[in-house]
Amino acid sequence: MHELSKQFRFEAAHTLQRRIDAEPSRRIHGHSYRAEVALRGAPDAGTGMLIDLGHFARRIAEVREALDHRFLDEIADLGPATLENLASWIWHRLEGDCAGLARVSVYRDSEGDACSYFGPG
Repeated sequence: MHELSKQFRFEAAHTLQRRIDAEPSRRIHGHSYRAEVALRGAPDAGTGMLIDLGHFARRIAEVREALDHRFLDEIADLGPATLENLASWIWHRLEGDCAGLARVSVYRDSEGDACSYFGPG
C-alpha cells in the first residue's frame, strides 16, 4: 500500500458568520491556504504508478484555479467558507478522476489551523 500526495496553495477572501470574533469575521478578509490531496493504493503493475503525475497535476491545477484569488462566498456549492467545507469541496471536485482518493487536508499555516476530510461515510 502506498500513499501519494500533492500540495497546492491558494489565496482567497471570504466572510463568515460566527459567535466568537464575530465582527472581524463578518467583514471581507482573506487567508493564505495550503491544501494537500492524498491518494492511497497499490501501484499499477504495468506503469508502477498510483496515478500519472501529469494527470494528477492537471486536476489539482483546475481545483486551484477555482479557488485562488476568489471571493469564496460566491462559490455556489461551497457553503460557508470554513476549512471543513473547503476540504470536502476539493474532495468532491477530484473524486471522479483520482482513483484511490484517501484524504484532503486544508491548512491555514499562519494560524496553525488544519482540517482533513476522508470522504463520505
